[in-house]
Amino acid sequence: MNKVIIFSVPLLFIIMVSCGQKDKAKVDTTPKVEIRDMKGLKIAFYNSDSLKVQFNFFKEQEDIVNKRQKKFESELERRQKEYQEFIIRNNQRLQNNELSENQAMQIQQRAQQMEAEIVQYQQTEGARLEKETIDKLEAIRKKIETYGKQFSEENGIDILLIHGQGGQINYINATMDVTKEFTEYLNQREVEIEKDIKK
Repeated sequence: MNKVIIFSVPLLFIIMVSCGQKDKAKVDTTPKVEIRDMKGLKIAFYNSDSLKVQFNFFKEQEDIVNKRQKKFESELERRQKEYQEFIIRNNQRLQNNELSENQAMQIQQRAQQMEAEIVQYQQTEGARLEKETIDKLEAIRKKIETYGKQFSEENGIDILLIHGQGGQINYINATMDVTKEFTEYLNQREVEIEKDIKK
């Protein structure tokens, strides 16, 4: 048994030394991708940012969301201003000794109630607005995807890519850009899209 240990230690040392002395040769980074016949393959893309600006239905829905957001912010500001004015007004009355102890307690309770109502409005209405916006955008995205498939089938496009800032396509030749045509296609079907989304 001792002989096995004696022989294995030098062998282990030789293996460790040879592993540490590997040459750092340049590694070939050329991808080994199988070449396929691309003859007849039709690839196109649309720019997602341009589509958002040119697709009428999307712009209309975005305007609706923005108006609701502004209405929400405006109502929140109104409530906060009302609360602050209530506090200032009653602090002055308290400093002028115009309030009894009982009235001061009632005002303090009312102030706490107003503050709680503001927080509740901000949370519930804000969450509802956020969910509504997300749902609306998701419905539009799905419709664009559906009509993108139809557009591609009608125009013999094999692959329709989405190009946009932060997207997965680094570069694509501008001759493959069908943003204008796809946007016009969507705008022509705006009534159908709107009807489908509101179902």
